[in-house]
Amino acid sequence: MSKTAAVAKHIPENISSPHYEALAAKIARKEAVVAVIGLGYVGLPLILGFADAGFPVLGLDVDPEKINKLRAKQSYIKHITSESVASAMDKGKFKVEADLKFVSEADAVIICLPTPLTKHRDPDLSYIEQTSEVIAPYIRAGQIIILESTTWPGTTREVMIPLLEKGSNMKSRKDFFAAFSPEREDPGNPKFNTHTITKVVGGDGVEATNLADQLYRGFIHKTAIVSSPDTAEAVKLTENIFRSINIALVNELKVVYDAMGIDVWEVINAAATKPFGFMPFYPGPGLGGHCIPIDPFYLTWKAREFELNTKFIELAGEIIAGMPKYVVSKLAEALSSRFQKSISGSKLLLIGMAYKKNVDDMRETPTLKLIDILEARGAQIDYHDTWVPVIPNTREHPEYAGRKSVPLDAATLGKYDAVVIVTEHDNVDYALVGKHAKLVVDTRNAMVDQPRDNVVKA
Repeated sequence: MSKTAAVAKHIPENISSPHYEALAAKIARKEAVVAVIGLGYVGLPLILGFADAGFPVLGLDVDPEKINKLRAKQSYIKHITSESVASAMDKGKFKVEADLKFVSEADAVIICLPTPLTKHRDPDLSYIEQTSEVIAPYIRAGQIIILESTTWPGTTREVMIPLLEKGSNMKSRKDFFAAFSPEREDPGNPKFNTHTITKVVGGDGVEATNLADQLYRGFIHKTAIVSSPDTAEAVKLTENIFRSINIALVNELKVVYDAMGIDVWEVINAAATKPFGFMPFYPGPGLGGHCIPIDPFYLTWKAREFELNTKFIELAGEIIAGMPKYVVSKLAEALSSRFQKSISGSKLLLIGMAYKKNVDDMRETPTLKLIDILEARGAQIDYHDTWVPVIPNTREHPEYAGRKSVPLDAATLGKYDAVVIVTEHDNVDYALVGKHAKLVVDTRNAMVDQPRDNVVKA
């Protein structure tokens, strides 16, 4: 029985490129060199997966610090062990380079680069565009180039392929192959990893689809073939839009039920006992990570080309964007009613700098949004997060670079007017927090097992 779960209609074996058979044979023998451009939260586990399966791999990243750490057999992502990096390196089939010209040595090139939004919330494809232009002179006939970065439907065909064709004087389908396969990484999720998550594949033509499918099946347990790169791009957006809208819904319910004196967490947990027709989503202080706060707006942007509105998507974004201010309002209310204090002049400790629990990923973290609001209102802010001991220098928030996590102990907790739980890391002693903090504003239901009078849900 085939490992492939064919979602689209069967794609006929209509092979026309003279390079198809040779590349297919190399992939089947696991002799194809797989290069991954962008060794972050998506690219690093991907390349380690190919290495573990026996493929020769080449990691490419313009960040010299990442390259140096990998050459020293060290991981720079906390949930990926240095032992896994060392294991891949010790097999002798894993090398890393900072110069993208080395794509010429690869048979398959996979691009895993960020696709942020501009300050006007339009797609920023600069990383994809610049990389496509840089590698185009170095790609060669018979290669397959696969984009994994989340983007709007049409990016592979309308942006990446034309840039590669222009810079290489070659043609997709004839000289090289191109495909899109959306990343589905969930950093820190112990239930699923790169090997076990089904991979969606859509190629520019039958040959590209078949080659990409065969390549990923070299180490991933199942693939799902779709009819085009555009469809594969739409699959990723649909997954994240689904989550965004449902998270926005439970956040809106949180505000409504709180006004009624009802605990939304209790409601959701009880509703989740229904074995059909309901899927639990949970509220919070806002959304972080690269996917949910950003990806839905790629479809919003593309829809304008067709003179269409995406009302659900935009409304969900508005609701989620308002959650940090809601948390601040609950904090202000609690400080005033309990201590007759205002936010101005209060000393506050935020627990959690990462955007989700048990990872060191800070992308789009709501913690920084809360710091922005609270400091603008005159509060003094510290944070605790052993996953992010020092805030790195980021393009979005360079002003916070170098701030350090404070220890979490009884003496430290007692110094603050309030503690706000923003990220519910498992390694936090919540009993200690409840016992020694004057006031706890809990945005994640982390204190559910510590019912105390000093705990306020937000």
